[in-house]
Amino acid sequence: MTHNTENMPLSAVNGAIFDFDGTLFDSMFIWKNVGELYLSSLGMEPEEGLGEKLKSYTLEECAVYFRDAYGVNFTTAEIMQSINDIVEDYYMNKVLPKDGIREFLEELKNLGVKMCVATVTDKYLVKAVLEKHGLCGYFSKIFTCAEVGHGKTEPIIYREAMKHLGTTKENTIVFEDSFFAASTAKADGFIIAGVYDRHERNQEGLKDISDLFMTDFEHTDEFFSFTGV
Repeated sequence: MTHNTENMPLSAVNGAIFDFDGTLFDSMFIWKNVGELYLSSLGMEPEEGLGEKLKSYTLEECAVYFRDAYGVNFTTAEIMQSINDIVEDYYMNKVLPKDGIREFLEELKNLGVKMCVATVTDKYLVKAVLEKHGLCGYFSKIFTCAEVGHGKTEPIIYREAMKHLGTTKENTIVFEDSFFAASTAKADGFIIAGVYDRHERNQEGLKDISDLFMTDFEHTDEFFSFTGV
């Protein structure tokens, strides 16, 4: 774990907002590869770099692309449903929590830190996976970009989560594995805990903007020393 001492918070953290994919759970694989998995299920050969091309697409835009570029002979709605089925199967049967996260959340809970989730993933999936792994009780609410009406290029979801927690930016820490999402929260004045995930390409950028950078959730003594909780 590393931290930027020049950005060290002056007060103890009493609120925590957690991203889901790549932060709490090792689940970024599906979002990087769902296009390839879908096309392969139809016996089609995905183009090289398809995941990178589609990363900024909505689900509907992906479906239209598969129809136009690959000649997939299904309706847009049918393609979207098939992709959702692949994602749901992955979440319910394959995705696992990050190592050490249960113990970390338990320690935060014991210290009185209020916690919630802010994610781009559908709430029903997040809730089901948290419940399956016995982690749902640590979070008072799950916020999704779809529900707040804004993606993580804007800070709205973090502000709504903070409002729910009843904390302030000076004592609310946002856990994110994504450079772009962490940048959004950082620019809005939140304390940032960057979380290592192998699927994030800009690790150095994430480290640079983070107030502290966590390589895992199993060695956290420095986190608790840094935040003062």
